[in-house]
Amino acid sequence: MDKILCSVIVPMYNEEAVIIETHRRLTQVMSSIGEGYEIIFINDGSRDNTRAIINDLCNKDTNIKMIDFARNFGHQIAITAGMDYAAGECMVIIDGDLQDPPELIPDMIKKWREGYDVVYGKRKSRQGETAFKKFTAKAYYRILRSLTNVEIPVDTGDFRLIDRKVCEALKQLPERSRYVRGLMSWVGFKQIAIEFERNERFAGETKYPLKKMIKLAMDGIMSFSYKPLKLASYIGAILSGISFIYLIAVLIQKLFFPETSQSGWTSLIAVSLFFNGIILLMLGIIGEYIGRIYDEAKGRPLYIINELRNMEERQGPRYSIKQNTNPD
Repeated sequence: MDKILCSVIVPMYNEEAVIIETHRRLTQVMSSIGEGYEIIFINDGSRDNTRAIINDLCNKDTNIKMIDFARNFGHQIAITAGMDYAAGECMVIIDGDLQDPPELIPDMIKKWREGYDVVYGKRKSRQGETAFKKFTAKAYYRILRSLTNVEIPVDTGDFRLIDRKVCEALKQLPERSRYVRGLMSWVGFKQIAIEFERNERFAGETKYPLKKMIKLAMDGIMSFSYKPLKLASYIGAILSGISFIYLIAVLIQKLFFPETSQSGWTSLIAVSLFFNGIILLMLGIIGEYIGRIYDEAKGRPLYIINELRNMEERQGPRYSIKQNTNPD
């Protein structure tokens, strides 16, 4: 087998409308480099014709490879699977919707050859996205930076190149609620940004609706920060102090100004609901952390593979044995 310089990792979920164009542009870019490459499509339990199209591409070109999940395991797990199976000296992670330009890959490889271990794309602008999404994304990255002790670059996604040694370091991290871009910052190594204009989707609809965006944000915050747990202590101490002051004020009013004191069920219920709401919020935060501990304790594989195309079977603690390999 020819030496592979670069593995391109492309998670796919219901992307039948874009996959042909994604393949064309990626193949054009990688062929222009003039060295061995592979493009790994991870079919993350798609319900459309994504798997069939990738399978057909694998039949026509051995540089195209497929990891077919048994079900949908999620975008971050799909990226992890791609890194587990990638054979290149470096790997590029890119979404299949063409919002991140494949034409930037040669520039990333150039920076890698200059000695950088991680070359990440930093968005100068986000075309085709709503003002709400732009605002919340910008706010989230800055909140995450303030909550964590890890320097996670702002305005970046998963579009990046990593060196083989970074990939091997990431394989040593077993957590299941994965926030890959945060893990890449955590492992360290020499990193640099390349700025670019993020395009609109080439076709199809976003696979990251608000619900998934919130989950990803929670994974980022709770995987790299204990400050939400400390927040419970801080809020508890502040509310206890306020309650004590209020109690003293009520006693003074009752003892020295009895004519002004009056029973107020409305205020009592309002205060009670406020404190109960705070308690439930804190219990929810604690429960979120406990739930993640429970997921880790079960020790299940990160993903289950239904089929591999144009690549060898591997086994490890994070993934299960596939069922079929390179069927005729």
